Amino acid sequence: MAIMDSVIVGAGQAGLGVSYYLQRDKRKHIVFERGRVGESWLSQRWDSFRLNTPNFMNALPGLPYDGSEPDGFSRADELVQSFQRYIEQFQLPVQTSVTVVSVEQSEDKKHFIIKTEGARTESVTSRSVVIASGILHTPKLPAIRSRLPNNIAQLHTADYRSAAALPPGAIVIVGSGQSGCQIAEDLLSNGRTVYLCTSKVGRAPRRYRGRDLLEWWIDSKFIDVTFANLEDKAISRAPQPQISGLGRHGHSLSLQSLARQGAVILGRLLEIQGSHLVLSDEAATHVHFADSFSQRLKDDIDDYLLRAGIAPPPLEDDPADMPDPQAECVSPLLELNLRDAKVSTVIWSTGFTADFDWIHLPVLGAEGRPIYQRGISPVTGLYFIGFPWLTSRKSGIIYGISEDAKYIAAAIKDQLAQV
Repeated sequence: MAIMDSVIVGAGQAGLGVSYYLQRDKRKHIVFERGRVGESWLSQRWDSFRLNTPNFMNALPGLPYDGSEPDGFSRADELVQSFQRYIEQFQLPVQTSVTVVSVEQSEDKKHFIIKTEGARTESVTSRSVVIASGILHTPKLPAIRSRLPNNIAQLHTADYRSAAALPPGAIVIVGSGQSGCQIAEDLLSNGRTVYLCTSKVGRAPRRYRGRDLLEWWIDSKFIDVTFANLEDKAISRAPQPQISGLGRHGHSLSLQSLARQGAVILGRLLEIQGSHLVLSDEAATHVHFADSFSQRLKDDIDDYLLRAGIAPPPLEDDPADMPDPQAECVSPLLELNLRDAKVSTVIWSTGFTADFDWIHLPVLGAEGRPIYQRGISPVTGLYFIGFPWLTSRKSGIIYGISEDAKYIAAAIKDQLAQV
């Protein structure tokens, strides 16, 4: 194979976005995908899952959304089908079932050697490499899971598909981020008993003053805040707020709304002692944190309307977003007897990580996380894309891919011009 201008690792939205710009510039490149196109969307989502961003925000570069429900929310398979159409329309050079097992530099440091396995096992030489495989694709499981009794089924949110696929009995969900709360609601709607071990996670109203929250974020430029201008960098590491795309216009999702549906709201899981879960007394704190988080988001929108001289549209009732000042939704339990509660399954909603050990270059920092500035690594010719806060608040969602991909493609063009 001739020397490539670029090799892209990953055929999700980020990799396809960069490929679009390279194809437009007539750059000789290839996109390697370890599984299917959009693999994580297909293999790590449950049956009832819907995207958390409206359809109009899920368009890739060069192809605006033109469907009939711009304010609706797609299934994961519908999104991946749109990826496939995108590849076909722009004739992007994607190869699936090819795993990149190593990336290293040639001895003269002028090229990269990319070794692959799978449908094609070979080495490819390229002038640049774009890592678009994501930073949140490998389930993260806590060591404490080994202390659960052997008769308790365990799975990560990435492996959950439906209530019917679980054994009979109650379910404990550890972690109350987006996935944990959405799966809790799915289980509750199917008549299952759910115990939710909570964590410190914000909540976002789905709609406010007649519009989707994200529409306000776009208008107010909240979504365009850059990492460089972020006063508190810790915000970039915060979990995504509780919200849901299920339903015609999605809906708000809160600990109190889950409690009304039957969930038992518990504190953080501290320890497992035999058949007993030991819990913290922080559940009320978690409720209050989510309530105040949601209120701040709404206050920010009202401040924007005031600054812009826009008359505020009327408020609408949203029971799921109503605060719970006394945290009445919280259970007083500080210990849960799994046997007495008839718990059969524990679902770990404990997030994702990624392994970049196959990148044999000095571009990884603490805990193996990539080092970059706006996606440009310390090694000339190696780039990253598709990570939360790569450039701005929107970098972690499809809506932000066009801007980031255009920037990376321009950086590659400049790099190649200097060869």
